[in-house]
Amino acid sequence: MIENEAMMITVLLLSAGTRNKVVQYFKKSLEGIGRVIATDCSELAPAIHEADKYYIVPRIDAPNYLQMILNICKEESVDGVLSLIDPELSLIAEHKQDFLEIGCTPIVSEAEQVELCFDKYKMFSFLKEHGFHTAKSYQDLVTFQKDLASGDITFPVFVKPIKGSASININKVNSVREVELLFDLYDDLMIQEYMNGTEFGADVYIDMISGEIISIFTKEKIKMRAGETDKAVSVKDEKLFNVIQNFVKTAGFRGMIDIDLFLVNGEYYISEVNPRFGGGYPHAYACGVNTPQLIVNNLSGNKNTPAIGAYKEGIYMMKYNEIMIKDGIG
Repeated sequence: MIENEAMMITVLLLSAGTRNKVVQYFKKSLEGIGRVIATDCSELAPAIHEADKYYIVPRIDAPNYLQMILNICKEESVDGVLSLIDPELSLIAEHKQDFLEIGCTPIVSEAEQVELCFDKYKMFSFLKEHGFHTAKSYQDLVTFQKDLASGDITFPVFVKPIKGSASININKVNSVREVELLFDLYDDLMIQEYMNGTEFGADVYIDMISGEIISIFTKEKIKMRAGETDKAVSVKDEKLFNVIQNFVKTAGFRGMIDIDLFLVNGEYYISEVNPRFGGGYPHAYACGVNTPQLIVNNLSGNKNTPAIGAYKEGIYMMKYNEIMIKDGIG
């Protein structure tokens, strides 16, 4: 039961899907002072059943989708809204003002930063322009073949969509013929250098009020599966923290972001950035990085105090499958 209705904070989690843990974490932070509402396009999305209330909505490409979400925000007096999937982040960021006008804060970076994350070649150009280490990337075959002939890049390489997520249509290739075939089959592809190093992930929160970097959690990835971290261990490295801080400040992000990096020959290379909760965020939470609480603090009008690297080191994360059983759905 909520102790003080006047102080109640309502958070709306869009496209909750299977992100049960994120719903649980918000519920814990809002216990006694607020509630969590979740949405999805399927009644069989398990995370919605963890929320205090849920709505079944159409797919995000439906013509009336945005208006339906805005209506939910108005009817439920939602204080903060965030999405857990990539395609929806652009929609929320582009229509940020529509949410603000009804008293709801989108917990997401500005549209410019969101689009930077989702255009991998644009991100490569940004990183290169600002002096950050990143994998060599090419949009055209001619430049790639020229660098291949000069030895500036060697096989294997990755061929991937310039815009995309969840490791969809990413191919590791070992010959020019393979690259040419993929470019013949698909549009808007890029070629990216294969990073032969140790992979790291970072969960970062940038205060929505002050713009300061509040928390950075880093982990060494031990095993990947289908583009997601399957096993990892929490680590701390001041050099890594500095790279992340410089990048985040330069790019101007807000809210939570997830960064993939590689350590190659003693240097950290920034690979990809997702402007949302990463799939491995529960690892950070278990180590003491409570991002939902930071968000609730901001929605309450309070700035957070920076605590970079304030978490337990040497803590392992191992993913495993779980199920939910419900009676009477639909």
